[in-house]
This record gives sequence, structure tokens and C-alpha cells, in this order.
Amino acid sequence: MELSKINRVFFVGIGGIGMSALARYFAKRGCAVCGYDKTRTKLTETLEQEGILITYFDESSALPCAFLDNHDDTLIVYTPAIPKDSKILNHFKNKGFSFKKRSEVLGIISKGMFCIAVAGTHGKTTTSSIVAHLLKDTGYDCTAFLGGITTNYNSNVLFGKNNVVVVEADEYDRSFLTLHPDISVVTSMDADHLDIYGDKSQLEESFKLFAGQLKDGGKLYVHEGLPLANSTSYAASNTATAKAENLRVEGSKFVFDYADANQTIKDISLMLPGKHNVENATAAIVIALQLGIDAEKVKDAVGNFKGVKRRFEYIVNNEKQIYIDDYAHHPEELRACFDAVRQLYPNKKLTVIFQPHLFTRTRDFADEFAKVLSTADELMLLDIYPARELPIEGINSQFLLDKITLEDKKICGKEFVIQHVKNTKPELLLTVGAGDIDTLIEPLKNTLNNA
Repeated sequence: MELSKINRVFFVGIGGIGMSALARYFAKRGCAVCGYDKTRTKLTETLEQEGILITYFDESSALPCAFLDNHDDTLIVYTPAIPKDSKILNHFKNKGFSFKKRSEVLGIISKGMFCIAVAGTHGKTTTSSIVAHLLKDTGYDCTAFLGGITTNYNSNVLFGKNNVVVVEADEYDRSFLTLHPDISVVTSMDADHLDIYGDKSQLEESFKLFAGQLKDGGKLYVHEGLPLANSTSYAASNTATAKAENLRVEGSKFVFDYADANQTIKDISLMLPGKHNVENATAAIVIALQLGIDAEKVKDAVGNFKGVKRRFEYIVNNEKQIYIDDYAHHPEELRACFDAVRQLYPNKKLTVIFQPHLFTRTRDFADEFAKVLSTADELMLLDIYPARELPIEGINSQFLLDKITLEDKKICGKEFVIQHVKNTKPELLLTVGAGDIDTLIEPLKNTLNNA
């Protein structure tokens, strides 16, 4: 399907962060855009305020008239997270509508454009957001489709006037194999999505296929140590080709020097804490420099990047209490997040509220989760957020809690969490998870601010 011939688009699962970015893109193009999602959220309410019609009833009778019958100019975009027995999904299938996954649509949009694609089991949202910000802030410009709401732009889609597009390339369901980038980044290849891949070797093979999708003459940047050939390495390491050096904490910021074979940039300031975020910024810097952007402009742009919602986001930050929210839902992400917290606040008691995401992920990485969560000072564990999955016998939060060696640990519901925080007033609070734990943010914020 050619982009120029698409006039009507319906999104099945429009509330997803990647799906909503595409919805905004097509609305900006002047297309008639509608969608369905199971649950009303802040994001879907924002889309509705922007003029996008959304239904929350999984019935064909809830569809707008324009999408009852098939038309050549109509595209249906769906997410694999939607159940196969969805009535709306099956209405479109039975009527013979043109179907595309989000990743396939990104492939259609990026075709003919200079494409910068960022992949990785974690780090891709922050890295792609920094890349897009560097191009925007320095005046180079780009269009961007991101997996999070960037704080600088309060959006997950950016619109540019040139032919450059930045996309977050998703490894789930091998979706990123629809892209053919000019520049590719791989931030990490830790085992994940084993319900799809079976084992780590299959996941790594998929990343190798993604790396092979580069256009002729393209550049591949990978975190040092990843087994991908014909690539340029980056890391906070003396042995990487593009490296972050002299890393230190100054106040609440991380400061570092950037160096490669051609140049050095001294005293770069980054608002995002943690070595992992310094490395994400390093990947973005080497891309910006490759595109010919002035080093001082790059340094300034890194310094004013404010981050991504739910990526080490400060919710409360005063003398009495600090409350940080993070999307971490994989053991390596949790470890990086905890390390950053400890570097910034080594003497504060760390209270963690964690919501496990997916029964399969909890089962596959239970020991790794337990090891990281045991390093907190106090842990409140919510029930597993199932997302697209059905329950697995014996896999629940108690299964995980039993493996955690921390003494001050408990399983609890959201109401208990709010009341407990009200009673104990923790000095350093961290909420982590990828499910609906974000519904706790405002209540906890209000509880602490009124303490």
C-alpha cells in the first residue's frame, strides 16, 4: 500500500505508545483516523482531545460508518497484543480490509526516507528520543516515531520538514525486520520475549537479521560486546570506538567526556542519571557527529534533553522526599535503574514498588528479578500484569516473592500501597513496571506532597 493513497486509518489497540504515535502522524497528514482500545487512559483521552474518535467497545456496531465497509484507501493497523477473538478485528478480517502491523506501517512511511532505526531489548526508547532531540534541537531536523512521551516535546511523534526519519525498531514478534535503515543502532540483546523466540540464540539471530537490513553504505552502531559484525562500538569504556570517559556525578547530573578517533567533546552534562543513559547519549552523539552536526551544538542539545516520561522520571523531588517512576520491567533494566538511584542517593533508604509484567517473563527471569529486587531496602510487590497473556499455573507474585531474600517485603494491592506510603512517608520511593502501575503515580504524588 502506498502512503499517498491512504485516506482512512483505523487503529486496533490505539492506546499503545507506538500505535498512538502513528495515529497522530496520519491525523497530521489529514487522514480520517479512528481507533479502538480496551481501556480509556490519559493517552487515549489526549488523542480524543486532538480530534481522534475512539471506541472502547469491542463490537462491530461501535465502528464509525466510514469503517463498516472496505475501501481501497483504507488501512487497518493492529497490534499483536489484541486477542485473536476480538470482534472488531474479525470484522475487518471478514470484510477483507488491508491489514498492517505497526512495524509494517513504519516500513511504508520510512521507504524512500533517510532512516535512523534504534533497536535493543532495552534502551531503545531513550536512545531514539535523544537522537531525535539532537537532530531537532541543533536545527538538522527529522520526523520521529518514539516509544515514549518525550518531555521536551510532550509527544511520541515529531514532525520534520526534511527527509530524515528516526524510528524505534521493536524486536517483539520480529517486527523490526520490516525496516531498511541507513543508520542502525543496537543498544542491547539480553534475553527477552522468550514466549516468541524460545531461547536467547533465536533472539540474537533476529538481531543479526536486523543488522543485515542496512542499506548499502549504511552504518551500524552497537553497544560494545554485542556479537554483530561490521559495526562501530560505543560504550562508557576505554576500548569502544566511540566512548564516554571521565564519568562523574555533579549534583543531580551525570557529566562525561565524549571521544572517538576524530574528536573529543569535554564536560557534557546529562540530566538523565546512570551509566546506561550516558551510553545511550553516546550512541546519539556519534550519529549526530556522523551527520555533520557541529560538536558544540551537539553538546548543548545533550545538556538540555529533559528525558522521557516514565524513564527515571522525578515525580516528587524536595528536601523530605524523592519519588522516581521508571518503566523498567526486565532484570537488566531494574539493575540499571537501581544502580542510578544508589549513585545519586547512597545514604537514603530505598522503598520499591514493583509490578511484574507478563507471566512468561516472570517465569523465565524469576531468579534474575529476585536477585535485583533483593537489593532494595523495602519492597512492595503488586500482582503480575498479564497484558496479552493468560495465567500460568504456579506463576504469580508469591512465586517471585519467595525467591527474594530481602526481609522487608510484601505482596499488596494498590490501595494498601497508597495507605502505606501515607503512613510511612518514605524518603526515597521508586515505582517500576510496564503494566498499569502508572495509575499509582498521581495518588502517590498527592500523598507525598500532602504529607
